[in-house]
Amino acid sequence: MKKFDTIPEAFDWWIKNVYPSLPPDVKKGKPVVAWRDYTYNQGISEKRMRDILVEFGNFRIETLIVYEP
Repeated sequence: MKKFDTIPEAFDWWIKNVYPSLPPDVKKGKPVVAWRDYTYNQGISEKRMRDILVEFGNFRIETLIVYEP
């Protein structure tokens, strides 16, 4: 199990470790466009990163918000 502190950190790991091993028939559409946008700094939102991680990887995303007065 691998844990990440932020969505961009997890997405960066996914781009470098999971994306290259995806089968060619899966590397069409959403994942390749996301890879290109991220790799060439064309802009990708955290929401789109989250969607890609959930759809094309085995990620469970939890949000933790803590307020301490």
